[in-house]
Amino acid sequence: MSEEQQSKSNRPPSVDALARSIADTGLPHPLLVDAAREAIASGDPDLARTNAARMAQVMLQRVINATGTLLHTNLGRAPNGVSQEAGYRNLELDLLTGERGSRQSHAPGLIAQLCGAESAIVVNNCASAVMLILAALAGGKGVAVSRGELVEIGGGFRVPDVMAQSGAELVEVGTTNRTRASDYAKVVDDPNTDIALVMAIHQSNFKIVGFTEMPSTKALANLGVPLVSDIGSGLVDAACPWLPSGPPSWLADEPAAKQTLADGASLVAFSGDKLLGGPQAGIIAGDAELVARCAQHPLARALRPGGLVLGALQDLALTYMRRDWEAIPFWKMAMAPTSQLEQRASAIIAASNIGSVVETTAVPGGGTLPLVEIPSIGIALPGDHRVALRSAPTAIVARVAEDTTTLDLRTVDPSDDEAMTSALQQLASGGAAEAP
Repeated sequence: MSEEQQSKSNRPPSVDALARSIADTGLPHPLLVDAAREAIASGDPDLARTNAARMAQVMLQRVINATGTLLHTNLGRAPNGVSQEAGYRNLELDLLTGERGSRQSHAPGLIAQLCGAESAIVVNNCASAVMLILAALAGGKGVAVSRGELVEIGGGFRVPDVMAQSGAELVEVGTTNRTRASDYAKVVDDPNTDIALVMAIHQSNFKIVGFTEMPSTKALANLGVPLVSDIGSGLVDAACPWLPSGPPSWLADEPAAKQTLADGASLVAFSGDKLLGGPQAGIIAGDAELVARCAQHPLARALRPGGLVLGALQDLALTYMRRDWEAIPFWKMAMAPTSQLEQRASAIIAASNIGSVVETTAVPGGGTLPLVEIPSIGIALPGDHRVALRSAPTAIVARVAEDTTTLDLRTVDPSDDEAMTSALQQLASGGAAEAP
């Protein structure tokens, strides 16, 4: 080989040529260029395809939740599909009058009806709902909160911090484990404090048990100031009229919007993507005058959701009204009988020739019902296979304990059984996962 030929063979490939050689990965050309540049810079152009695969894997995509956590925060909480034909919507147009309307006049009214509320509005999450309520109704004034409810939720967000940002003044009452109605009454009646609201806050993903006391909604509803209850989890009605068999036992004692308002709360705030089973949203429902004050506050515009979220909530509310619970993925998964899960697990194992059927316990997750366990069925695989499962064409997220990988079928939609089977077949053969 001549010196010139040797020099050419040692040259790295052009970035563009290398990027085009991996076009079959499906990524747009600018990302393929990034993958090629990174590979060339590392001194190994053959890594370009690996780099492209890594880029694809970190993008938002549909995954199979086999963890047994129904409302998995890292996986988007409630499984909720949004499908909308391209086109305009009457988001802020009143079709009856032809005049400008409000985006809060569609889905929120239906949700208010589900809750037995006079009115409702929707913002982008429950923390936003609480902040808006505080800013609109208690800016510069005091809000009485039990010390046992000054919680921190995921991501390090703390109730006192949210309250400070709203401009309201936190007034702590009671103790960590025991707070009485008289503790709230004391600060409300104190001429040296200007209490605008009493607020009851859902304790999210922890519980205080043992020597405890907390007043009921009815006991706090007649203190002379509005009672705002952050019920968090998003259960609209404790009677679960959409379920033919009524409420499951694991929902016992979980606060619900309809009953909390009936017991005297002026407003409730809750999430859309928890027990409601919808998209991420925060809902404020209750007294029409107080809801209107929230809607008129400048923060309301900054916190408002878009048409996709409101459309998804409208469809969800109509589904509840039809009592078509099987069309709500959360409730369909939560209520599936273990006998059905066992049949599916056995079929997957028989087709893939790997794993064994095991009894498991699923959990609601998402900061709801922290002590609740729901009987379930899973597929157990010896060893830790999480990396391989996440690399499947449709990534599968599982859990591992005591060097055993468990795929809990309560959180896997039956339509994903084929993809599960294909991934397990690849594990059994020791090969790379391929699309079914």
